[in-house]
Amino acid sequence: MHADASTFRDTPCIRIDSYGATALVALHGAHVLSWIPADGRERLFLSERAMLDGRTAIRGGIPVIFPQFSDRGLLPKHGFARTTPWTFAGIEGDTTVFALDGDGSREPAWPHPFVARLRVALEATRLTVALEIENTGEHAFAFTAALHTYLRVDDIAHAAVEGLQGCDFEDSANGGTLHREHNYEVVFEGEVDRIYNDVVAPLMLVDGNDTMAIEQDGFGDVVAWNPGASLCARIADLAPDDWRRFVCVEAAQVMQPVVLGPGERWTGLQRLG
Repeated sequence: MHADASTFRDTPCIRIDSYGATALVALHGAHVLSWIPADGRERLFLSERAMLDGRTAIRGGIPVIFPQFSDRGLLPKHGFARTTPWTFAGIEGDTTVFALDGDGSREPAWPHPFVARLRVALEATRLTVALEIENTGEHAFAFTAALHTYLRVDDIAHAAVEGLQGCDFEDSANGGTLHREHNYEVVFEGEVDRIYNDVVAPLMLVDGNDTMAIEQDGFGDVVAWNPGASLCARIADLAPDDWRRFVCVEAAQVMQPVVLGPGERWTGLQRLG
């Protein structure tokens, strides 16, 4: 495995090569921009209109959501991890590590010392991304988090997510109403924005005749999101037809925040492939 400094659209990155597969991780947000398995097919969606200015959240890839999911708190939407520079912390075995240290002064609404680490492991046909949070302060804190993964699909009309049947979900696109998923396949007709909780079974993304296994550990929830045509047209960093080309299947911890005492660590991971 090799991990070398690189750039993408003038953005400092680390390029990872392993077992014939590649991944590109921006230091801005420790954001995985690209994952190409050994078969040569890009599996992540990155908007051509994504802003890579070192300040703005990047639309696509795998944004790191911490310490707040969406607007469920006092911080800016989805927290600050995705808009903050991380450092390349080196290679540990077959894993490339990125780190973000906080001394409690970053945000008035987040006065907590912490260390966040993102660990990216690349195999020929699989990508594993793990988020680790360590409380380095003297007091407990609570947080929510997610890996906001944008998965590329050929056509949203032929895409579905399997494995969520029987799970309860909050329908954020319809006022946060609560439902139970009765369908074997979750399809994407119009705007879909759902937080499924207590997800245990592995998931499968169906993309026409292609499939991708999705597993997670440590994260209790799954967010399924696609803006649909109407909302997509109002999002500046998406092209009008981009909604047809991706499905977000996010490993998340939203419904039940994580509480970390001094010196404690939490890890959540998502594995694709």
